[in-house]
Amino acid sequence: MRLEDGVDFVPMPTWKMFIIQFLNIAGLGPIFGAMLGIAFGPMAFVWIVLGNIFLGSMHDYMAGMLSLRNDGRNAPTIIGAFLGRNAKKAMMVVTMFLLVATGVSFSVGPADLLHELTQWDRWIWLLCIFAYYIFATVFPINKIIGRIYPVFGILLLLMALMILSVMLFKSFTGQIQMVEMDLNSFHNFHFASGKYPMIPVMCIVISCGAMSGFHGTQSPLMARCMVSETQGRRVFHNAMMVEGVVTLIWAAAAAAFYGGIEGLNQQMADGNSTAVLVNRICNSWLGVVGAILAIVGIIVCPISTGDTAMRSARLIIADNLHIDQRKIGMRLLVALPCFAVVFVLSRLNFDNVWSMVGICNQFLSMIMLWTISVFLGNNIKGRAYLISAIPATFMTFIVVSYAFVAPHSSGGLALNLTMGRITGIAVALACLCIFLHRIRKNMPTGLDASNLS
Repeated sequence: MRLEDGVDFVPMPTWKMFIIQFLNIAGLGPIFGAMLGIAFGPMAFVWIVLGNIFLGSMHDYMAGMLSLRNDGRNAPTIIGAFLGRNAKKAMMVVTMFLLVATGVSFSVGPADLLHELTQWDRWIWLLCIFAYYIFATVFPINKIIGRIYPVFGILLLLMALMILSVMLFKSFTGQIQMVEMDLNSFHNFHFASGKYPMIPVMCIVISCGAMSGFHGTQSPLMARCMVSETQGRRVFHNAMMVEGVVTLIWAAAAAAFYGGIEGLNQQMADGNSTAVLVNRICNSWLGVVGAILAIVGIIVCPISTGDTAMRSARLIIADNLHIDQRKIGMRLLVALPCFAVVFVLSRLNFDNVWSMVGICNQFLSMIMLWTISVFLGNNIKGRAYLISAIPATFMTFIVVSYAFVAPHSSGGLALNLTMGRITGIAVALACLCIFLHRIRKNMPTGLDASNLS
């Protein structure tokens, strides 16, 4: 309310912010990530539930509230305030890469699908998507995002509820068999298990719905629209909880529709893309309505994530260069160079770059969790910091071990799976010890104003 500018700081009702936050952090994540993740087996359900409750929801809430309490500042700035200038600089690079990569992927992918559906030239669709991105990025948040996002967010929720209803009905009538946990569930079901070890790869593949660093880049958008701190739990925390439920629904649906996890793995081994698998489920179970919702889910939802990614990029650049964003000319000055980069990258083979997005995403979540831990350790008496320090330690293990074993699938780094995991454990425990030592030395409390400049 104090910083209201009619552009980015615009008061909104709680229900609208909840839906926008849900769509911002969701997109295709709870659908595609769930389908790719359940290929590892029923253990995916365990990761989604435990990850969502003990990592993701806490991460999203705290990241949003730290932004809210500090004038809506962005994730790299908040991280730098607690972990130092070098951390801020590093996270600027990681965050901008993540946002630009998301903008490219979530424009090229929908453009390709629209080309296949309509036979219009791919570049026509790409230019149309870019035009929308520019409008959504520079216009006041309540003019475009605030009006159309609630509609598409509700449609995404409706699609998940309809899939759930049909799945339960078919299960009760014996038409399908639901996947359940048993003693045989504790192994890797993936059709290429030698290349994709469950731990840590599954925890990277399933990010939305369980734990995702990208969410921390989106929370400041809604933090700037809140009129009370009491809205934080209902927006940040609840949006993540709902995303977790949607992820569980799609994971279960994918396994049930294709006759179990083995059947789903066979579909993937045969070269069927996740978009094709989702489209088959929607068309078979929901008919014409499902076909329409599939288009919304596969085309509109990624576009909705891409535009807010670019809006976040604009805000991060403007905040760090101290460029006033109240005039549209200044907003275009910041946004257009970002879109120029996205446009150039969209003309290249982006597969190699996109393969790095997963680890960058979870690396950002790991750093944010350590940031939250420092905040709690400095400002809350007792051991409240363990709420985030334990998840931070776990995510450090996941990220570090993944850095060594992910290239194992393409003959990259020399460390094998065992050595990769041992290295991950060693680095994670070292980070925890360093953190505990610094907390015991009573680090300075609160934000360091010099780091925020």
